[in-house]
Amino acid sequence: MERKWRFLIPLAVLPLLAAQPLPAAADAPPGRPVDPRPDTGELTRHLKAIELKSRGRVDVDAIGTSNEGRPIFGASVGKGPLRLLYVTQQHGNEPLGTPAALKLLEDLGTERTRENRAILRAVTIDIVVRANPDGHERGWRYNYDPDADPEYGEPGKGYDPNRYHDPQVAPEDNPVPESAAVRRLYDRADPDLVVDYHMQGRYVDDDGEEITASVMWPTHPDVGSEAVDLSRQAVVASAEAMDESYDGANVSLYPGGDYQGISRNAYGLLGSGSVLVELSATGPDWEQAQIASAYDSMYATAAAAADGSLFEIDPGLADELPERGEPVPSAESRPLHADGDDLD
Repeated sequence: MERKWRFLIPLAVLPLLAAQPLPAAADAPPGRPVDPRPDTGELTRHLKAIELKSRGRVDVDAIGTSNEGRPIFGASVGKGPLRLLYVTQQHGNEPLGTPAALKLLEDLGTERTRENRAILRAVTIDIVVRANPDGHERGWRYNYDPDADPEYGEPGKGYDPNRYHDPQVAPEDNPVPESAAVRRLYDRADPDLVVDYHMQGRYVDDDGEEITASVMWPTHPDVGSEAVDLSRQAVVASAEAMDESYDGANVSLYPGGDYQGISRNAYGLLGSGSVLVELSATGPDWEQAQIASAYDSMYATAAAAADGSLFEIDPGLADELPERGEPVPSAESRPLHADGDDLD
């Protein structure tokens, strides 16, 4: 479909902030704290409560089942022609995108503000809320498949779901039920843009300031130019929202690879805009601020689409984001990605 999007506000080049530590926990956005790691039962109850409270504006359904029988939930809100797909927690030990998605569904489904109504008229948002429930229960990256001997994953544990989105593999042939569920929803929704929420370790930029999130577009060489441009525009929109989310937020580029099985590349190859958002594991004192940052990314992307604006962002602004830089020199900041922190 033809897209005629323009961004809500003019965007300037994102500046580097002076080197400084993260803000104190008291500087996090105000409001009632949210549970950063609800278990499957709590997640199920929360989603059903949102669905009921929304009076039909939010639709929740199981789009798949994990190897241990846990539901993989999809939720939808909005009736507009522009389609967005958000995915959270493909890696079980990267949880903070999930509570942000719950908050977004609750706000859009139940808070009848003028801004929310405008979004819901123009945009349909589908969300895979915790794509990897078995990995979440174990606190590890992989799904649960003790018989697995995977190319990407760990034998005796399971597959890495974010290596199994190859566009040439049909869902029924995919050995990873979590990845197959995402692909089935993708095929059904046919989204204009996919945004995939992960977590990374801790890094600093060249000025020594800690990075709080990193973003990237598809880097596979066969992704079409239109999909790349839209992805880069959405990267800028997300980065702008997260960079302003709280005092000390600092968004960089993510040094991701070009393997076609990574969702960021796979859904770009299928013709959609596709964005990776990596929240940094900055520690428990800043989890609420990081959840709020992910929420701001989700809401700002939807608002820009609803305003009819995203396509007016200069894709070249994405190149003005700083490089991620070196790891924080601390044993407590070991990267979450056990098989290489530069591969989503």
